[in-house]
Amino acid sequence: MGKTALLFPGQGSQYVGMGKDLYEASDKAKALFDKANEVLSFPITDIMFNGPMEELKQTSVTQPAIFLHSAVVFNLLEDIDFEGAAGHSLGEFSALYAAGALSFEDALTLVRKRGEAMLAAGEVKHGTMAAVIGLDKEVLREKCNKASNLGVVECANFNSPGQIVISGSPEAVYEAMKLAKEAGAKIVKELVVSGAFHSELMMPARDELEKTLNVTEINDAVKPVYANVTAKPVSVPDEIRSLLLKQLTSPVRWEETVVNMIDDGFDNFIEIGPGKVLQGLVKRINRNVRFSGVDKISDIK
Repeated sequence: MGKTALLFPGQGSQYVGMGKDLYEASDKAKALFDKANEVLSFPITDIMFNGPMEELKQTSVTQPAIFLHSAVVFNLLEDIDFEGAAGHSLGEFSALYAAGALSFEDALTLVRKRGEAMLAAGEVKHGTMAAVIGLDKEVLREKCNKASNLGVVECANFNSPGQIVISGSPEAVYEAMKLAKEAGAKIVKELVVSGAFHSELMMPARDELEKTLNVTEINDAVKPVYANVTAKPVSVPDEIRSLLLKQLTSPVRWEETVVNMIDDGFDNFIEIGPGKVLQGLVKRINRNVRFSGVDKISDIK
């Protein structure tokens, strides 16, 4: 038997009603949800449980909502046995919480600040993102380089073989989308986002998050957390802090992360939190490993 890894989802996995069944079924979950409302100084549970979706999908709400859902599920699993963790973008904070590097309150405060900073950066430096399916990453990189004469455009998420997200200023992204279609991409679709995440246009957010990170206590991770920036395990506080900052303006190397985890002996991946996005990505990366998810109270054995 190989090792078990916990995976934590990022922005895009939210849905109206998320966590409501957990709140109603468990006093432990209710206490954490109520604590989050107190830490955040607004009733995030109302938005999570009842919507509207327009409000839930705002970056400054989505990020703490997804972290909170994942943290509650993790706590309800109690003594779950795992040897490592990873999270997609925002999910890296959930992974660090699960690994003991961040407290619940500090992680929640950080993701709130991160969401607010990313939203503000998107308002100052307008940007967009697009998913490109069915094109080799080196070909797409070349198309982005060609389109960059119109502005910033970079590969932002390497999610799975043939599934890459690009990010940057609208004119440059639209040009890269056109070039990707001409190069034979199967699907090219603009995403509904509030900014050019994981590109240099997020520098204002990085500067803002740094202020909060610098006064946040980070502990040694008791289990290795594979970082988005390097696709390698990290456990030391200074390195964790540095990589969380770099993550805002660097690509998410998710495919490489999962491949490295498999190479390191992980063969059982459990997605903790809303949705099934990461399970789908793992399946596309390697069909020979086990994957499952825990989202609702009915998933908890």
